Amino acid sequence: MSHALPAAQFAALSSQPSMPLMARAAVRFAVAVTKWDMLRKTRRHLKDLTPHLLNDIGLDASTAQAELSKPFWQA
Repeated sequence: MSHALPAAQFAALSSQPSMPLMARAAVRFAVAVTKWDMLRKTRRHLKDLTPHLLNDIGLDASTAQAELSKPFWQA
């Protein structure tokens, strides 16, 4: 289980105008890393789904495979 703040909370932090430049950059970097981690984890779980479960979420095997072939940073 991840203990990181959701990306929406990071985004809210990074929009604070009074935050120093380096702090805003650090928060933006943290948001990007958090998003990449979520993409990586969800794709890894997608790999383990049976065809029946893929159908339940509205995907077929070829669509799931296309998603799995994406690099972790690509949405």
